[in-house]
Amino acid sequence: MIPVSCGEIADAVRGELVGVESAAPRSVMVDGAVTIDSRAAGPGGLFVALPGERVDGHDFVGAATAAGVTVSLTTRPIEGSPCIVVDDAQRALGDLARHVIGKLPDLTVIALTGSSGKTSTKDLIGQLIRPYGETVVPEGSFNNEIGHPLTALQATATTKYLIAEMGVRSLGDITYLTGITPPQIGLVLNVGTSHIGKLGSQDNIALAKGELIEAVRPGGTAILNADDHRVAAMRGRTQQQVLTFGEAPESEVRATDVKIDGEGRPAFTLQIGDFSAPVQLQFIGEHYVSNALAAAAVCVAIGLTPEQITDGLNAAERVSAARMELTERPDGVTIINDAFNANPESTRAALKSLAAIGRSRGARTWAVLGEMLELGDTSADEHDAIGRLAVRLDVNRLLVVGEGAKPIHLGASLEGSWGKESAFVETIPEALELLRRELRAGDVVLVKSSKAAKLRSLADALVEDAQ
Repeated sequence: MIPVSCGEIADAVRGELVGVESAAPRSVMVDGAVTIDSRAAGPGGLFVALPGERVDGHDFVGAATAAGVTVSLTTRPIEGSPCIVVDDAQRALGDLARHVIGKLPDLTVIALTGSSGKTSTKDLIGQLIRPYGETVVPEGSFNNEIGHPLTALQATATTKYLIAEMGVRSLGDITYLTGITPPQIGLVLNVGTSHIGKLGSQDNIALAKGELIEAVRPGGTAILNADDHRVAAMRGRTQQQVLTFGEAPESEVRATDVKIDGEGRPAFTLQIGDFSAPVQLQFIGEHYVSNALAAAAVCVAIGLTPEQITDGLNAAERVSAARMELTERPDGVTIINDAFNANPESTRAALKSLAAIGRSRGARTWAVLGEMLELGDTSADEHDAIGRLAVRLDVNRLLVVGEGAKPIHLGASLEGSWGKESAFVETIPEALELLRRELRAGDVVLVKSSKAAKLRSLADALVEDAQ
């Protein structure tokens, strides 16, 4: 964070500086990191005391003070610690980030949202633009009302680009986040069914995600997926320049001649105006074509040349873990860990990639699937459809884990002549026991679920088995 005085912070968040003996500390500067984890607190920093599901951040203010933070943001005074006391610490965190970003007029904010692919795409954008200016990229999936301002507060006077990943669970979420970091570039990847249980319909999801396009600053650029009709329709929600990407002929940043190699990695011809060049991605899954085009469009908007964009795409590597992360075990079993999160769109894409790798290698394929969350009344049908798709793609074995995912097993069992090819277990230990018993050299195993289903621990255990 840029250096800001305690007094300025107190004014920005409408708080009261307490726990000090005189007014002089108002001039003391906070010039270290802002954190919500007392274990990460350090000299000159700011600790934000948030209530958690199991612990209250106020219980750790003393530890943060001992670690050297200048002041803590709290909702009550803490004896022995300088504090800025506010009514709502989470809201104050956002207010502080908004204030700091407002002091950085040369910063370019690149905001993106979508039902799937957000984290992979922001990682890719970061790799492409970092060589051309200091860039802040969110860690992992820092895309909510806490993670977003924490990311924004990493920007300094020398930061050129801030990438802001924005998640949505209800109408107004993105309006709030873009109020903290008004974007010069706003990117919408797609409108799927993720969080449909909370928003009620894909049209409402589109309404929520389109808030990002409405927030693009005057003179900025809205970037839209021409292959998704709900996203393409967002053109009418902005008066700023619009740039489109996709495989559709009208796309301004376009992919043609898309092919998937034997390792599931897509290649295509990138077309930007009159320019065209081959791109070979190092990521697994055809869905990365759309992610790559979105990242390329962002690069066009900030002024990179087509040659720079092509070179960046060809060199880019996977950054975040558990997203189509392929591990070749010494015993010949291949694990594809895509268990960070799941929705119907990303699960279909992962299954298609698994099938393509299996066909190329002549290998036996396993899909180990857990529950997809927040699908509301559509949950049973969506899970059933995934099971049926696994059969139609000729996935050899399906292992469904957890009661919430059981319709996947039922759908597969009712599709075609499948019987023993599909199995259902209630727990991760049961799944691990079955896999350890039945996996053999040459098998390719996809592990995919929503984060709360915790199948990532299963994938990790499978990787560690042969080490």
